[in-house]
Amino acid sequence: MSPTVPHPKRILLRSGKSPYDVFSVEQALHQDVIATNSGNLIFQDAAHKILETPDTEVFSNGGRTEVAAAARINAEYDAFVVPLANAFRPSFEVALQRLTRLISKLRIPVVVLGVGAQTGVGYDATRLKQIEPTVRAFCSAVLERSASIGVRGDFTEQYLRDMGFKDIEVIGCPSLFMHGRDLDVRKQADGLTAESRIAINGSHSAVKKQGMGRIISRTHEQYPHLRFIGQNLSDARQLHWRDMSDPNAAVTAIPTHPDHPMYREDKVRVYVDPITWIDELRPFDFSFGSRIHGNIAALLAGTPATVLCGDSRTLELCRYFEIPHQRLDKVAKDPEAADPARLYEQADFSGLTGNHAERFDRFIGFLDKNGLQNTFTHGDGGAAFEKRMRSLAFPPGVRPWNDADLSSLTTRFGWLHTQVGELTKDNDRLRRELARSKRVKDAVPAPAASVYRRARRVVGRALHSGK
Repeated sequence: MSPTVPHPKRILLRSGKSPYDVFSVEQALHQDVIATNSGNLIFQDAAHKILETPDTEVFSNGGRTEVAAAARINAEYDAFVVPLANAFRPSFEVALQRLTRLISKLRIPVVVLGVGAQTGVGYDATRLKQIEPTVRAFCSAVLERSASIGVRGDFTEQYLRDMGFKDIEVIGCPSLFMHGRDLDVRKQADGLTAESRIAINGSHSAVKKQGMGRIISRTHEQYPHLRFIGQNLSDARQLHWRDMSDPNAAVTAIPTHPDHPMYREDKVRVYVDPITWIDELRPFDFSFGSRIHGNIAALLAGTPATVLCGDSRTLELCRYFEIPHQRLDKVAKDPEAADPARLYEQADFSGLTGNHAERFDRFIGFLDKNGLQNTFTHGDGGAAFEKRMRSLAFPPGVRPWNDADLSSLTTRFGWLHTQVGELTKDNDRLRRELARSKRVKDAVPAPAASVYRRARRVVGRALHSGK
C-alpha cells in the first residue's frame, strides 16, 4: 500500500550510529558501531544525508530492532527507513526474522533502500531456497507499509519477482548518491608505476578461498606504497588491540593479521567513520579488491577503482552502476590480469559517471513514490550536513599496534582502566539490586498448602474421588 504520510517529519533510520556521533576508537570497537563491517556506515551515512531536509529530522536506531520498541516507534516517528546490503543470505536469516517481527508491529511507512540477495557470480539462487519463507515474510511485511522495495540490482530483482512480488525497483545502493547528481571520477595519471599510491581491499573469505591472498602478496612485492584497508570489526581489533580471539584470526594471509608483513610495515588501516575513510583515499591513484564499499569509498573520493567480484552482491551492483569490475575467480589465476597497472589501464569510467544522473533521478523517483523528501530536491543539497560533519573531530583510521612507547600504552590502558571502573560500579549496583530482591522475596510468606496437598502428604499418594 502507499504510505499514509506524504512527507515524514521524523524518520527513524536503521543504522549503527548517527553520522554526527563521534566515538573514540576504543568506544567504537567496544560498542561495535560498525555492525561488524564498516562498509555498512557508508550507505547508512549517505541515507542520513540524503533524507535530512529542513522539514525532516533523521534519527539513528543504533541498529536495534527489538519488537518491544514498536509502540514507541509508532508514537514518535513518521517513517522507518531501512538501508540494507546483502540481507537475503542464510547467515542473516535470524536478523531478518527479528527485523520482520518489528516491522509487522509498525503502523508507519517502512521503506527499504537497496536490499540484495547473495549467492555466487553465476546467479544460482539454489542456496537461497532454505531462507525463502523468511524472505517472503519480510517483503510482505514491508510492502504492506510502502509502495515498493528498492533492490541493489538485476539478480535480486529477478529473485523476488520469481517469488511473485511485483513492486520491486532496482535503485542500487544509497552510498553512490552521497554527492547527489555529481560523481566525478577520473584518472589523474597515464598509468601506474612502482611509485603509485594504491589501496587494496579484500574479505577474509576472498583471501582464504578465492585467491585474493595471492593478489595482495604479489601487489605488495611490486608496489611499495600499497595500503590495505580492512573493514571487519575483527580487523580493527587486531590492529588496535592485537586481539586474536575472533575466528578470522586463523586467516594469516590477510594484512590485518599481526604476522603479515604489511602489518609490521604500518601499511594497513580500518576506519570507523566514512568521512575519514573517504578523505584519506583522495590522494591515492587507484583502489581495487573484492570489497564493494571499500571501492565505493574510493569512487566517492574521486579515486579510480576496480572491483574484483566474488559473488552476486558485488557483481549486480557493479553492473547496475557500471563500476569497472572483473571476476575474482578469473583474475586470481593470472598474475598479469590482477596487476593493478593493467586493471587501471582497462578501467573505463564513462558509464559510471556519464549515466550517474539518470540513476540518481531513478533513485529520487523511488523516494518520491514512497513519500520521502531528499536534500537535493527539497533541501540545500547536503551543505548543512557537510558543514556540521567538518566541524567534528573524528578519530583517524585504526592502524597496526607496532609501538611499545609510553604514549600508545597510556591511551589503551587508560581506556581499559576506565572500563574496569565502570564495570565495578555496575557490579556494585547489581549486587545491591540482587540483595534488595532477596529481601523482598524473604519478606513475602509462602502460600499455605491447599487442603488437598496436606491430605496427600499424610496419605502418601494421590487421592481419588471414588468415581
